[in-house]
Amino acid sequence: MAVTEHKDKAHRRVSCAVITASDTRTEDTDTSGKKIKDLLAEQQHAVVSYQILKDEPVQIAAAVRTLLDRQDVDAILINGGTGIAPRDTTFEAIQSLLDKEIPGFGELFRMLSYQDIGSAAMMTRATAGVAQGKIVVSLPGSTGAVELGMSKLVLPELGHMLFVLRGEKKTHAH
Repeated sequence: MAVTEHKDKAHRRVSCAVITASDTRTEDTDTSGKKIKDLLAEQQHAVVSYQILKDEPVQIAAAVRTLLDRQDVDAILINGGTGIAPRDTTFEAIQSLLDKEIPGFGELFRMLSYQDIGSAAMMTRATAGVAQGKIVVSLPGSTGAVELGMSKLVLPELGHMLFVLRGEKKTHAH
């Protein structure tokens, strides 16, 4: 089956949960979380959950596990905590929860990011994968990185990924 045929069958509306991992952001200052929600809304995807959590791996992992158990969540989009600083722990928090990693996501994100910011792009541990039949994406916390990852990688493939993951079954969104 050609990729275009596959994409024609992609889920048109995906129910998403958004998590911002940050020790300092509030709902007023969370420009990256807002950017994710706005970009999802532009594509008619639903945001069924939004939360800001401290960059604490136990807290992040617990929140992701709770979202994985929700019937109304198809994808979990996390921003923040993907760098190499001691407080950057999102990668560790979600890696053990993934049933399958999508290594191409991180590879492509770093390649695209390199074109924008140069060699510093190698320090991001942006990743994506599948857990309990849901898409999990972890992006850096900067608004520019979120916009890049969402516009170039996540949004073009979100519905397609869900279609491939679930086949002909419909999403939980109505």
